[in-house]
Amino acid sequence: MKLPFILALMMAAMPTSASAQTPAAGQPQTKRAPAQIKPKAVTTVPVRPAVQTPIDTAKAMEQAERLAIQSDLAWVSFYNGVINGEASSRMVSAIKAFQKDHGGKETGVLNAQERGALSAEARKRQDNVGWKIVSDATSGARIGLPSKLVPLIVSDVNGTKWSSATGTIQIEFLRRKQAGATTATVAAGEKKLNARRADYSVVKPDFFVLSGVQGLKKFYIRGQIRNDEVRVLTILYDQATEGTMIPVTVAMSSAYNPFPGNVAQAGLPPRKKVEYSTGIIVSADGAIVADRQATDGCMTIAVPGYGNATRVADDETRELAMLRIYGASGLKPLAMGSSGAAKSSLNLVGIADPQNQGGRNAVTVVAATATPAGTDMTLSPEPALGFSGAAALDTDGKFAGLARLKPAVVAGPAGTPLPSQALLVSAEAVREFLKAKSVTPVSGAADAKASVLRLVCVRK
Repeated sequence: MKLPFILALMMAAMPTSASAQTPAAGQPQTKRAPAQIKPKAVTTVPVRPAVQTPIDTAKAMEQAERLAIQSDLAWVSFYNGVINGEASSRMVSAIKAFQKDHGGKETGVLNAQERGALSAEARKRQDNVGWKIVSDATSGARIGLPSKLVPLIVSDVNGTKWSSATGTIQIEFLRRKQAGATTATVAAGEKKLNARRADYSVVKPDFFVLSGVQGLKKFYIRGQIRNDEVRVLTILYDQATEGTMIPVTVAMSSAYNPFPGNVAQAGLPPRKKVEYSTGIIVSADGAIVADRQATDGCMTIAVPGYGNATRVADDETRELAMLRIYGASGLKPLAMGSSGAAKSSLNLVGIADPQNQGGRNAVTVVAATATPAGTDMTLSPEPALGFSGAAALDTDGKFAGLARLKPAVVAGPAGTPLPSQALLVSAEAVREFLKAKSVTPVSGAADAKASVLRLVCVRK
């Protein structure tokens, strides 16, 4: 028999798997285990963490920080939008441009080192132009100003004009009553002035913005109306100064607040229509130093015997103003050379107002005592009205400073004592102000009686 046939018989005689598992007769039956079923493969998608965008990062910041970043980016000429503290693609793009310019990775999010560099660079540019916020004396309008670029000032009840020495940069704030005025009619009128060509114009119900070319100058105008009063800020600058003035203009536009509530004269009594004060002659060519508040908002500042004076500069920190009489002769400037240790006993040399002099205008001398009061020096007893701007001399006859009379604060809780209103601006502060305005004080003996003048401020 062949081998394959024997194997086939043996295979046939072997029990199958099923028969091998069948129990013998008489044995209990057991359940058969179900056949194992292989589960189907399931396709899975990996879960990735959400990616935070630069705008998401900006939104997580405090609004004050977003405002600061936008402002700093504007000062370094990378941001030209509205400084409003809103997270935007324009803000992110400006951050990336700053990072690229400084050789960094363009992430759109400033790290600590980049933020510090941005802040320092912006601050340097602000200091270079003398950036500060000022308030118009008669309206309370808030204006951001590059004070170093526009040191010349002329103001009256209708507004203020600041300009550079050569007129290359001019900034003007004007206010006027105009019944029935709308932003559309006022904007149309502004466009027609001085052959202006507007390249950009936005007119909304509550404000308007114009920019373009006026002759050889660029202009930017922002106007607003409330209760028939029109208030307009105009910025004019030579095209050669565009690199400096573009970031300044962006900052001024954002800082400008023509109607800041009741800021104007808040807590102060109405200013007199005619107010008398004293000025100190500081140069033979007609420069006069005076009390800033006493010469604010004047339509004219008359100097009896010399005509009118023009206010050319002021300093809100020191509360000083500089006036100039043009064409005057025979003026005797007060010697303001360096003085020794400050003394408390002083003589104030000034001109009281006519009511206190029976209509006369004689130079008078009154004694006063200077007393420290926090960061100020108070004077007592208070001199008569008209002594704002009077020269203060010590007992050795040396210049000790300038007296000024603060307008009395009438707001406040009942029974609150009023602070002393007579203050002393130190001699050093006056000399620093003069130095900043390129006026060199004369030295020698001080003859204050020959060096003070009456100032008459006439308001509308």
